[in-house]
Amino acid sequence: MGEFGIGQPVPREEDPYLVRGVGRYVDDVSLVNQARAYVLRSQHSHAKLVSIDVRRARQSPGVLHILTGNDAAVLALGLQEPRLPRKRRDGSPQFATPQPLLARDRVRYIGEPVAMVIAETLSEAKDAAELIEVEYEDLPSVTMLEQAIAPGAPAVWDACRDNFAFFHEAGNKAAAEQAIAKADHVIKHRMVINRLTTASMEARGCLAEYDPRDDRYTLRCTIQGPHQVRRTLAHDVLRVPESKVRVIADNVGGGFGMKGAVYPEYQLTLLAAKLTGRPVKWISDRSEAFLSDEHCRDNVTEAELALDNNGKFLAIRVRNYCNIGAYNAADRSAGPPTNNIGVLAGTYTFPAGYVEVNGTFTNTMLTGPYRGAGRPEAAYVLETLVDLAARKLGIDRAELRRRNMIPKEAMPFKTALVYTYDCGDFGKNLSDCLTLADYAGFEARRKESAKHGKLRGLGVSSTVEASNAGLIEHSELRFDQSGALTVAMGTHDHGQGHGTAYRQIIADKLGIPPDRVRFQYGDTDQIAIGTGTFGSRSMSCGGTALLLAADKIIAKGKKLAAHALEAAEHDIEFARGKFTVAGTDKTIDLPEIARRSFNHKALPAGMDAGMFESGTYDGGERTYPNGCHIVEVEIDEGTGAVELVRYAAVDDVGHMINPMLVEGQLHGGIAMGVGQALIENIVYQGDQIVTGSFMDYGMPRADNFCQFVAGENEVPTKLNPLGVKGAGESGTVGALPAVMNAVNDALTRIGAPYVQMPATSEKVWRAIEAARKA
Repeated sequence: MGEFGIGQPVPREEDPYLVRGVGRYVDDVSLVNQARAYVLRSQHSHAKLVSIDVRRARQSPGVLHILTGNDAAVLALGLQEPRLPRKRRDGSPQFATPQPLLARDRVRYIGEPVAMVIAETLSEAKDAAELIEVEYEDLPSVTMLEQAIAPGAPAVWDACRDNFAFFHEAGNKAAAEQAIAKADHVIKHRMVINRLTTASMEARGCLAEYDPRDDRYTLRCTIQGPHQVRRTLAHDVLRVPESKVRVIADNVGGGFGMKGAVYPEYQLTLLAAKLTGRPVKWISDRSEAFLSDEHCRDNVTEAELALDNNGKFLAIRVRNYCNIGAYNAADRSAGPPTNNIGVLAGTYTFPAGYVEVNGTFTNTMLTGPYRGAGRPEAAYVLETLVDLAARKLGIDRAELRRRNMIPKEAMPFKTALVYTYDCGDFGKNLSDCLTLADYAGFEARRKESAKHGKLRGLGVSSTVEASNAGLIEHSELRFDQSGALTVAMGTHDHGQGHGTAYRQIIADKLGIPPDRVRFQYGDTDQIAIGTGTFGSRSMSCGGTALLLAADKIIAKGKKLAAHALEAAEHDIEFARGKFTVAGTDKTIDLPEIARRSFNHKALPAGMDAGMFESGTYDGGERTYPNGCHIVEVEIDEGTGAVELVRYAAVDDVGHMINPMLVEGQLHGGIAMGVGQALIENIVYQGDQIVTGSFMDYGMPRADNFCQFVAGENEVPTKLNPLGVKGAGESGTVGALPAVMNAVNDALTRIGAPYVQMPATSEKVWRAIEAARKA
């Protein structure tokens, strides 16, 4: 469809109504006779729950109900458990700890739900919560990962004295050990990957209803995968058929992985709606979000890179301790550090690699996926080692990467760690980005910065990541009697621009203009099945499902067109929205065929009326987006302030459905990587969390960034018919190591010690002062 087809930079269709403020978020919806819920949370990191007295609170004005952990109705609900079998280091099963919806005998982290108050208004619910008398008995706690792994550390769980929930390994341990033992050089480095929170624009929230006539629940909430949430609620929690649960997610103000979880508040509001006979709404405020949204990252990693005298990589060995928080209650905490280990092989020809992961309990909020979900952390570890190796061996950092890079001709390439890349031209990414960034001119810019009292550093990253695959995705195409089309998708659009991209696929495939296409998503009653949006999967999985449905529409359309045009079906050709009898000018367009399909008299014998088709895709195989990012920073020697001054990136996300949307995704991903590298940090002091608002947590702003200069290197994959690889997380994967490499490059030039993320002004200033004293 020309200007609206695949490959065109079309603006997102949802932007105008969102900018005008007419989006529909959870808190925009209010129901008749709606009640409000408020959650009372633990103020202790670890304590025995001696007693809860709610008698005074029940008498408070407006109170409808109060739920506590030992209520029979709460105990009757099921709990989530890890589904994937994992082991501890000794081979015994992982230490799984289903989390009670409300604390029963102990609290294990600050912010853990203790009681839920349901009242006529939010103010009345809060007032009543202040009257709940809770007696705690403090217990030893451990909030920092380094403390939790120390010998003799306080145990989060009495039956798990070492605090290790699970152990995971990948690669060839013996081969890696042998290569490291024989290497001319071994680079060793310990890295602390800090804890973050998502800080999404829209805080979490939900609105629950119960229909006693149908014994059916409806939950409207801020989530990324309605069908997955319905499945968990129905099977694990409520123990009812999925048809008894409806989940709706309209506009969602940022998800980034965090909104994929089925949180206690969602389950409790459903119960509260049933018990009170009224709709119940719960909306988190910002301070509550800092306590109760899943946190993310938080690793301590010990890594080794082995090289020969020519700078050839021989092996990588990594030991990772990952903080999963206080509960091992699902597979979400274990996913990021175990699912994407293959990123540690990067774009390089490692003969050997070995990684071990130690899932560790602490008295903190649970961790889960966040943009990249293990990929940025792995890329940071690898690219940091490469830069350290370049300095030690005296080899230019770009040249060291080039010497070890997997050549395009070697594809498909089986790496030493899990992945087999089907395609990619990593060398072109590097060379194109070096040109785009004017790598050769850096030394002159560094000298100019020095004249103004600034340290200038440059960081390079050459990274690869993997999209999620192997999970079912679904599409439905439904024409109405006017010939207009509804596209219903199992993926969820919470800012990615799916409504635009899927319309482009339809325009290209079926020739239907965008104004004749209605896009529908986010309601389990409107589309049968689906998985959701995360892991850069939507275009490869959802787009393929859409093509499968479109092919069925074309096939049925050919039968109808043959009947209408009085021709043999094999003589019917379809292109640009029209069916044509080959070699003639006899045509009929698809909307007209759709209209005719509702007229029984116009149908061939035995054909069902209507044009309704679906496509279901098994999720296929992983794809491997990749890229090269080059960053320059300036550091004020007097204050330690870090300024991002140049940013260039060349990414290969496969065939781009919409280059404008791809660039937007890359920009957003870069911003999140920069935020973690320089500013963002969840901080615990003793047993208390001190980052409880945006006054304490450093969210990046527009003035923290420079212009991003983006290039592309399209190498379409053959693993799906669209040739797409995914773009949602590439920016974060490339940015995190590139920015940290740039900061430490500047500091290394004056002999300053390595700075761990986030590279705040204070940390950098202290490193500069240490160099001066030395």
